[in-house]
Amino acid sequence: MAKTKTQHRCIDCGHSSAKWLGRCPGCGAWNTFQEETAAPAAKGKNENRTFRLPEAHKVSGPVALSEVSATATQRLATGISEFDRVLGGGLVPGALVLVGGDPGIGKSTLLLQALDRVAGAQSEKSVIYISGEESPEQVKLRADRLKVDSRRVLMFAETRADHIVQAVEKENPAAIVVDSIQSIYDPEIQSAPGSVSQIREVAARFLYLAKARGIPTFLVGHVTKDGALAGPRVLEHMVDTVLYFESSSGHPYRILRAHKNRFGSTNEIGVFEMRAEGLCEVKNPSELFLAERPEDAPGSVVLPALEGTRPVLVEVQALVSPTNFGTPRRTCLGFDSNRAALLVAVLERRAGLQLLGCDIFVNVAGGMDVDEPAADLAVAVALASSLRNRALPKGTLVFGEVGLAGELRGITQPEVRLKEAAKLGFERAILPQASLRKLEKPKGMEVVGAKDIEQALAAIFQE
Repeated sequence: MAKTKTQHRCIDCGHSSAKWLGRCPGCGAWNTFQEETAAPAAKGKNENRTFRLPEAHKVSGPVALSEVSATATQRLATGISEFDRVLGGGLVPGALVLVGGDPGIGKSTLLLQALDRVAGAQSEKSVIYISGEESPEQVKLRADRLKVDSRRVLMFAETRADHIVQAVEKENPAAIVVDSIQSIYDPEIQSAPGSVSQIREVAARFLYLAKARGIPTFLVGHVTKDGALAGPRVLEHMVDTVLYFESSSGHPYRILRAHKNRFGSTNEIGVFEMRAEGLCEVKNPSELFLAERPEDAPGSVVLPALEGTRPVLVEVQALVSPTNFGTPRRTCLGFDSNRAALLVAVLERRAGLQLLGCDIFVNVAGGMDVDEPAADLAVAVALASSLRNRALPKGTLVFGEVGLAGELRGITQPEVRLKEAAKLGFERAILPQASLRKLEKPKGMEVVGAKDIEQALAAIFQE
């Protein structure tokens, strides 16, 4: 009888130990070690795991890059433009995509909708939804609510990896969804589903299947309480694309981001709204985020942020009030608190504003997170507006990077930002002087350049 080997492994970072540890020495997490018992596989057991490349891709040895044929890959559109934008223009044959997010945020809903659109665009092939956590009846109820064509979407409730691989090879679908990777297991590995060794092995089998057959594969992943993808970090290295669903508490809007993408940019975002009929695309996020902006409110500034190639107009809010305690508070939502403290010091030193003895609150409305340098000037102007209790003139937007000397530095793609603002009726923009070089101003918009923070405040408040 083959001997078994027992070890303990951290479910967060994959660090292994011969004995159980309360705290992982690799990542510092508590109570994350899990016992694993692996039996050596008999000869011939792993033949079905061998990664066999299609004949067109086989090579006998190393070749020069100049001899490699690299033709443009025909992408498969999912029919959901916001989803295709984040993927880089659609699905690449053989791509392995990992989708993560909080429970109930809409991962299964979006992927079921995408499968339905892919099946509708294919005349010969079907698609397979593999569920390891829900029964076929539960998936059918969701499909009926989403008005999914159940004749083209095949349902397979299974958790054994070998059974799934056999079914996919037999059906040869246009795309598959595995919901979720933590529920699938390999019977040859003597550990519980969701353990580090199980996730690593099962993900490898789906990787080989996707590459050999050219089938786009979606893996739904659980997240930890800290919001990171559960399981070993190697899972994110193995897949081609890692997508995260984000949502602020109480908001019906969902933001899909690419944290890794071998076939496109990682800066793109997709905006969705959760409704009774499923996830609906938000074609114009700028109009959405500014829909409830109060008029003539001190401390409110419109910022044309850039998410990848998409300009998004968001509202930056600031509130400045005298502190009642010895140490003033600095609270930021959607903006880096360290960056806000830097801007407060610059306004105090370079613009003469008395802010160090005040409580300061900064918020990016709509649940957006803004981390680009172009938001510096908008936050600084919002702080000055709140301190002086003076609202910005109607139809004005602000953007630019602020340096420690109070100077304004140029930012990328100002034309794209201004064109988006002009569509929504903005008539005046304050930006760094350096960004005015070779700038094509939108028709009917006044563009004012400033060299430092003092000039920017003077131009805004007409001082």
